[in-house]
Amino acid sequence: MARSLTEKDSRPLNAAVTECVRIIQSKWTKRPRAAVILGTGLGGLTDHFKIDAEFSYSTLPSFPQPTAVAHKGRLVCGELAGVPIIALQGRVHYYERFDFTQITHPVHVAAALGCELLIVSNASGGLNPQYNSGDIMVIDDHIDFMGNRNALSINQRSATIRAKQPALYDRELADLAISIARRENFVCHRGVYIAVTGPNYETRAEYRFMRRIGGDVVGMSTVPEVIAAAEAGLRVLALSAVTNVAKPDAPDAVDALEVVDIAEHAEPKLRAIAIGVVKQLT
Repeated sequence: MARSLTEKDSRPLNAAVTECVRIIQSKWTKRPRAAVILGTGLGGLTDHFKIDAEFSYSTLPSFPQPTAVAHKGRLVCGELAGVPIIALQGRVHYYERFDFTQITHPVHVAAALGCELLIVSNASGGLNPQYNSGDIMVIDDHIDFMGNRNALSINQRSATIRAKQPALYDRELADLAISIARRENFVCHRGVYIAVTGPNYETRAEYRFMRRIGGDVVGMSTVPEVIAAAEAGLRVLALSAVTNVAKPDAPDAVDALEVVDIAEHAEPKLRAIAIGVVKQLT
């Protein structure tokens, strides 16, 4: 269960988190059941919200300001399928010169507001040759090349040394996502996400290496937020829109605007999964 401001905690909430919660609750008093992080090209989900309040990241203490293409930097509060929910419309990345504490700050705010579930979305490059541009992949696991040393608290890092780390990605939610995709008749895979710092795309040799070690897609986000959500006690569903598939023997030039365009075309699929999952919270 997610922590709330009223629950006792051995680690006091960061003052900026507390102030963010105060500002949000001054305009929106509902308790959100879930939070959705909307990645590259995927911000259109909020068009299907019943919006009650919205906040520019610039008005919330310590919220980092996105600089990447198609990341609006807005927190939206409202209802999706009749369920109170918040949407983080845009995120920041390590390559934008933000550290992991800043990257994960919105997740801690979501947990403090009372969210039980985090749905994370991203746009990714395909490594698995069986994938196609526009496909969706449910993230089953990840390989972390970002060096998320500061994403967990010292106490949590010590605990993971002493005990086996629990699954970060909720298998029941993953099963539900796959069943929704089948019902809606679109392709949805399950696989492994490789997280890198970016901002450059991978070389041919790197693509081959990543595929050989078990990666299905590669991207520059998500893992810090997932780790922070797990620490806060949130269930996690992570969805990746495959925007281009690597062809090491016949490489194509990759353009950031093209990535955004393909992600936007995949957005209805992600929306169908998000709405189907949120409905289960009722």
